[in-house]
Amino acid sequence: MQNTIKKPELLAPAGNLEKLKMAILYGADAVYLGGKRFGLRAYGGNFSKEEMIEGVKFAHERGRKVYVTANIFPHNNDINEILPYLQELVEVGVDAVLVSDIGLFMLIKNEVPNLEVHISTQANNTNWRAVKAWQDLGAERVVLARELSFAEIKEIREKTDVELEMFVHGAMCISYSGRCLISNYLTGRDSNRGACTQPCRWKYNLTEEKRPGQFFPVTEDENGTYFFNSKDMCLLPYLKDIIECGVDSLKIEGRMKSIHYVASVVSAYRHAIDSYFENPEEFTIKQEWIDELNKVSHREYTSGFSYHKTSCDDQIYNTTSYEHTSDFVGLVLDYDEETKIATIQQRNHLTVGQEIEFFQPDAPLFKQTITEMFNDEGISIEVAPHPQQIITMKMDKPVVPYTILRRDVVTEVVTEVVTEEN
Repeated sequence: MQNTIKKPELLAPAGNLEKLKMAILYGADAVYLGGKRFGLRAYGGNFSKEEMIEGVKFAHERGRKVYVTANIFPHNNDINEILPYLQELVEVGVDAVLVSDIGLFMLIKNEVPNLEVHISTQANNTNWRAVKAWQDLGAERVVLARELSFAEIKEIREKTDVELEMFVHGAMCISYSGRCLISNYLTGRDSNRGACTQPCRWKYNLTEEKRPGQFFPVTEDENGTYFFNSKDMCLLPYLKDIIECGVDSLKIEGRMKSIHYVASVVSAYRHAIDSYFENPEEFTIKQEWIDELNKVSHREYTSGFSYHKTSCDDQIYNTTSYEHTSDFVGLVLDYDEETKIATIQQRNHLTVGQEIEFFQPDAPLFKQTITEMFNDEGISIEVAPHPQQIITMKMDKPVVPYTILRRDVVTEVVTEVVTEEN
């Protein structure tokens, strides 16, 4: 029903207050986050009421929006306890809440009618009839399932008027739109109530009933096989097709990722979206945007279901490792324009003589070799080995707070799964 193409919102993950600020400073139009309860990322840091108030204030002062997830599949005791939390979200001033459950949806419409409601991807919205039904019930936005092609999304857009949101980047769940019980069965932690332990990323071998303790590889590989292990979604190379689908919001996955991930991915998509709308006819994908996405920790990339049904090529079978081309090593806290001295919080091993790249919210990248640095007592040091150690160094060019320091990695493959680099 919507024919004109408008600039879509860029929606970023905010696992904690620091990530919220990084997402907004590096170009997100909106962020989504979870409170301490009722969301599907129980181990994602999440926000207390006080942190949420500060985050909403930070966002609204810059003209950005904040959405809060309440997308668990609630049981009776959850329903009995959630109404005060929803009323609290209204007091805090959030812009919308995401839900999956129709009972919770109707509770909000009846009891908290001034709270905008978005329908989570967990509701498995895979056809225009379902999206139209949510529209008719009063939902302001529907988040589409990842299992849709661009052709299907276009048809949904043509037949509905509700706002549409789609995932464009991040982890792909092995199960249907995130509805999975492997974690429940193997660990007792309910994935549909925010406690998934990601057993889909574990290494598996085959056992036989009469041979206990003997493990046989499912494939001929000494590492075993990771047959549940999906590649990560990356749709930036197909941004023109995405925009022409007519969706209203492009969503980045990753509330449990690092601030380096949030800043880099947001920045790449921000520049690409802006470039398209500056000149749609001559828009091309720049290698610098792809390079930026490769700098952060990620699995191999795939286009997911966008053009075809997924196949064996969309899985990773021999490792659960992540790739990246840059190490996040520091964050600028302050800069003195007169002395040209930057105050930096160390986030990884820093040594005099290293060449460091400075990645800023609104300025070009530049590199500088560390010739000298000082600890917080003003004593010259050769190395900053302590976690989050405060150091100072003189800059060749001006920098601003929240500038990221990073260096090229020697090897591109991380041998250990890490969801928090900071």
